[in-house]
Amino acid sequence: MNILEVNNLTKNYGDFMAVKGIDFSIKKGEIFGFLGPNGAGKTTTINMLTGLVRPTGGSIMLSEIDCVKNIKKAQHAIGIVPDESNLYDEMNGFDNLAFCGSLYGIEKVKREKKAKILLEEFGLSDTGKKLFKAYSKGMKRKLTIAAGIIHE
Repeated sequence: MNILEVNNLTKNYGDFMAVKGIDFSIKKGEIFGFLGPNGAGKTTTINMLTGLVRPTGGSIMLSEIDCVKNIKKAQHAIGIVPDESNLYDEMNGFDNLAFCGSLYGIEKVKREKKAKILLEEFGLSDTGKKLFKAYSKGMKRKLTIAAGIIHE
């Protein structure tokens, strides 16, 4: 079963074609790598997949969600782990996770419970009350990944 189906995805910026009719699918549980040289359209494609950029043409289906027509619904189903952390230095690990859960509309009790579980699963229980800016690079990466999956 494909969890993501991309067909003839295209993005033009005026006369410049940043992404030219790509097709790919990802099966549930599959690990998928997206590689290519600088300027190949990787970031533009990811931005289209996450609803940050509208495609010029083609389709993106995430399970049963049409990501082009239902951007908000798709965004609630996608977790993003950026290269550079998007978490807040002035907040502790627990509060960062709980805040990210609130952005997905998770009720307070459930998101706080999930934050505690993720801190434990990622080996960060002892540092959950520590400010994010005091985390090591590896700890920051772990928390950023946890934030990307808090909404399951």
